Amino acid sequence: MNKHKNENKLAPKLRFPEFTDFWKTEQLSNLLDYERPDSYIVKDTNYISDGTPVLTANKSFILGYTQETFGICNDIPAIIFDDFTVDKKFVNFPFKVKSSAIKILRPKGKNDLKFIFELMSLIRFEAKEHKRYYISAYQNITIPIPLPQEQQKIAATLSSLDDLITAERQKLDVLKAHKKGLLQNLFPKMSESEFTGLKNEQNEENKKFRKSSNSVNSDSDNVPKVRFKEFEGSGEWEVKTLGEIYEFKVTNSFSRDCLNYQDGSVKNIHYGDIHTKFNTLFDIAKERVPFINSDISIDKIKADCYCQEGDIIFADASEDLNDVGKSIEVVNLNNENLVSGLHTILARQKVMILQIGFGGYLFKSDWIRKQIQRESQGAKVLGISASRISGIKIKFPKNKKEQQKIATTLSSIDELITAQSQKIEALQVHKKGLLQGLFPNINEQNG
Repeated sequence: MNKHKNENKLAPKLRFPEFTDFWKTEQLSNLLDYERPDSYIVKDTNYISDGTPVLTANKSFILGYTQETFGICNDIPAIIFDDFTVDKKFVNFPFKVKSSAIKILRPKGKNDLKFIFELMSLIRFEAKEHKRYYISAYQNITIPIPLPQEQQKIAATLSSLDDLITAERQKLDVLKAHKKGLLQNLFPKMSESEFTGLKNEQNEENKKFRKSSNSVNSDSDNVPKVRFKEFEGSGEWEVKTLGEIYEFKVTNSFSRDCLNYQDGSVKNIHYGDIHTKFNTLFDIAKERVPFINSDISIDKIKADCYCQEGDIIFADASEDLNDVGKSIEVVNLNNENLVSGLHTILARQKVMILQIGFGGYLFKSDWIRKQIQRESQGAKVLGISASRISGIKIKFPKNKKEQQKIATTLSSIDELITAQSQKIEALQVHKKGLLQGLFPNINEQNG
């Protein structure tokens, strides 16, 4: 692949050596046909899986079929587009459709649909008319386009990269599933009595659990399903309330406006970062943490309210039940000053019973997460308080070596997940660079 020598003409920066002709411009309406998928619509919602993907209104696939007669879209490939989102989906397998708002785009002539799809992804497109994204707005856009043979070569290159990214994402999914299984098996499950104390015990999920409760051995509720060989026969885990192990420290209420990422003497944990980016085991040397602005007084922050290694920090508010009470454990401060901020609860062990690193994963275990969800309050925004969270039960092995083994095992999986995520991100950056090099600037062409 060579850099093109004459960049004043309509051509990308990067070319395959066998192609030298300059690109022409065409309106999308001359390159694509579109249709409403009326003959493919699935109206029934009672899906029974037959392995055929059904496309929903938000362009995500579910598997299913209905008793109703309908067609399957076999004329592939296709670009999926609808009137409610700028996102598009390239599909190269048979599918069914559940929304009449969806449009199916087909190539005209010998044009390569994958090539056009990637080119369309570079268009800066703004919503029109009540925030709807009408397909007609796309049709009038003029784009640069080469001969079909070069389209196919570019499309094949990008497709091979997409296949690689997909394979790496599948590896990431396997790692996440493995970690989820470890979290379920390395910590004791709920006993029947503990389970029936949770909210919504009359829902169908709970009924199924109670029906299968004969699989739960009440004599081993305080022993995990999977135990490392060297700790087999070490007896049941200790059961305490969180308030017996932890005490709570005062946090601040500094908003984002009081924080910056450039300079300062004290860093601050914002609850939003617990929800979105911080790792379970919080290492300040590996995380991007904002400072408190230098013009904000921190004189009222007591010395023992600064974070210490081994502290658990909970986010006390969330719009999502799955995230309420989400937590991190501080495992390395690197001699830096750190405080716990807006909408957080700072918990510190009264006596170091739990090994540093173990607590972070303990509070990710299913049993504790369900208790925290039970104690949350609110309608649109859910909240958890220190007083309510202090009453939840925690279970832990008395032997700190067992605690450490569990923490080390889960931490090693997290490191693999992080490395795999970074690999995928690098591939995505590489693809973005290829797109910029393999296509002329489409937005310059459209002013």
